[in-house]
Amino acid sequence: MNAKTVSKNKSASVESADSQAPVGLSDARVRDYLKENPDFFDHHPDMLDHLQISHKAGSAVSLVEKQVSVLRERNMEMRKRLNTLTGNARDNDRLYDLTRALVLTLLEAQSLEQLAASFCQGLRDDFGVDHVSFILFGDPKDGSDHCRVEAAERARIEIGALIKGQSAVCGTLREEELQYLFPDSTGVGSAAVVPLLRGGDLGVIAVGSNDPHHYSANTGTLFLGHLGDVIVRLLPRLHGDQAGA
Repeated sequence: MNAKTVSKNKSASVESADSQAPVGLSDARVRDYLKENPDFFDHHPDMLDHLQISHKAGSAVSLVEKQVSVLRERNMEMRKRLNTLTGNARDNDRLYDLTRALVLTLLEAQSLEQLAASFCQGLRDDFGVDHVSFILFGDPKDGSDHCRVEAAERARIEIGALIKGQSAVCGTLREEELQYLFPDSTGVGSAAVVPLLRGGDLGVIAVGSNDPHHYSANTGTLFLGHLGDVIVRLLPRLHGDQAGA
């Protein structure tokens, strides 16, 4: 084999090696490789010392420090959410206990007057409600101090939009609606209204707040609705007792 042949073979070998050499790496290829090999830095921890990520302020930190910072922020956010959920759970437990006690009191009522009085007093004293209204539909002459009775026709004119549905309505009401629901109150900013329905319009209960933002479309009305359901089921018995009296 002469020198020319060796040189030729050597040149061919170099060309073959060059043809197998990896193409220049791009950001996308590095990114894909790290995604496919998430344990890369576990096998090469020394590489972490050479990586730097700039903060918005311009200072450079290691990848580990950046990861710790991100995890800390996520931890704070999760803790904030957990505190919110815990607070809501405590509030719901308190509302449940108060609602349960008030329901038991309502069940002991011997007349419509006692029923209305217990409802209004319980919401004011125990729930801290600013304004309470208990209205039944019928002959206005049958009304009393706590049990207000109004003609159904007038109610449909004054608050028809609030009682035409099957569910509670919350928010900032029209002045005329507030005046009808709370005639002896001023400064009512927002309210929640629950129709009393069972085979027809029986009446309405309402609570109001001086804070215009206290009751809104997002306000939960589960407990107030539950009280309404209890009242609806007590009305036939108390109406009968009152008629018999």
